[in-house]
Amino acid sequence: MQYRHQRAVIRFAYKAFGVAMALFLVVPLLAVVPLSFSSSSFLSYPVPGFSMRWYETVFQNGPWMTALKNSLVIGVVSTIAAVILGTLAAYAFARRDLPVPTAILGFLIAPMIVPPIISGLGMYFLLAYVGLTSTTFGVIVAHTVLAAPFVLITVTATLQGFDMGLLRAAATCGASPPRAFMNIVMPIIAPGIVAGALFAFMTSFDEVVVTLFLAGPAQRTLPLKMFESLRDSIEPSILAMATFLMLIAVLALISAALLMSRGAKNLRTLKDD
Repeated sequence: MQYRHQRAVIRFAYKAFGVAMALFLVVPLLAVVPLSFSSSSFLSYPVPGFSMRWYETVFQNGPWMTALKNSLVIGVVSTIAAVILGTLAAYAFARRDLPVPTAILGFLIAPMIVPPIISGLGMYFLLAYVGLTSTTFGVIVAHTVLAAPFVLITVTATLQGFDMGLLRAAATCGASPPRAFMNIVMPIIAPGIVAGALFAFMTSFDEVVVTLFLAGPAQRTLPLKMFESLRDSIEPSILAMATFLMLIAVLALISAALLMSRGAKNLRTLKDD
């Protein structure tokens, strides 16, 4: 009885510590929300009055909406490319027939480790050589390189311990390789793909340094626009867009949690069958 009581106390302490750390990280972010509704042109507490003028400023047709559209287009396309490349790479590692897999894995996840300033400089010289600087395609290529390792890591983690005998059994039953992959492997790696896609999109959506090297006037993304606004002038319109981005992040996390729950349910159904 005493041991059980101690375990309950330890679990409660862990949960309390987790909640405290979450509040420590989130509360400073929430502090900017009231300022985004300020009627003043200056950032100050207490808020002199509440107004929607800054949301009207950022969501009317203008540089803010153009930057948001650029970020969405680049983020979605680079996420799709990163999911395809990262999933195929993770599947290749799961088959365990690659030479020197550790060295190859280290090379593929290098964009996660190399400082962004070095990545941006290297990508600038490479893409400038092939004429892709100041183009949307060039920015998408760079963001795909940065985002793909997150998909590779998450999908590789979900494929740990996967029995390749299931695919051989499916082939024995007459299933083609694509059909076996979609019916057997996909339900297992779906949570990893969803999590990887979320990380990939947020990596692309938040990228500033590499984009600063490669983007031209027509490829100004939202983080780059916010960076330039902070450098030139600070006004509550930046906080209005930051509040909107926090809302998008919360909705993305909720959607990912729901999709991962569905993927886990599919995995249990597959095991039962």
